[in-house]
Amino acid sequence: MADTDIDGIQRRMTGALEVLKQEFAGLRTGRASANLLEPVSVDAYGSQMPLNQLAHVNVPEPRLLTVQVWDKGMVKAVEKAIQTSGLGLNPAVDGQLIRVPIPELNEERRQELTKIASKYAEQARVAVRNVRRDGLESLKKMEKDGEMSQDEQRAWSDEIQQMTDDMVAQIDEAAAAKEEEILQV
Repeated sequence: MADTDIDGIQRRMTGALEVLKQEFAGLRTGRASANLLEPVSVDAYGSQMPLNQLAHVNVPEPRLLTVQVWDKGMVKAVEKAIQTSGLGLNPAVDGQLIRVPIPELNEERRQELTKIASKYAEQARVAVRNVRRDGLESLKKMEKDGEMSQDEQRAWSDEIQQMTDDMVAQIDEAAAAKEEEILQV
């Protein structure tokens, strides 16, 4: 099996971890994070645009985000996009600056968020395992077609399994850290 195939498998597994980290960044933990508004898109100039292309998001305090809108005409659209984003945030407009207070999370909501984080982590584990399955099937096909020996196939399989184990461990680490962050009062 060529190194490029192993590199492709590694890249796909790493991609699953990156997607998980992006999903975790969007989970609100009760503390302000500029990443919290990353999924927000604004109806601007006749199309949907990411918030970060219309404004600068800052974190001046642990429970406050400020959104400095560059175009004065877009302030109302940005405010509306934040309100309707489903994040449970209520922005306050002050000229071209939008203040977004981050409310405290109650215990019930914290438990709900830990379940969502666990679900995201499980989806990432499944994605990594699917990449492993595809890689192992490819190896078996190559052995069957006579492109590699049984010993080579076994060695590559062991390497793919090791990559899978490492990636699942990193996913578990990220999930545990996010759960601790969510439950922290």
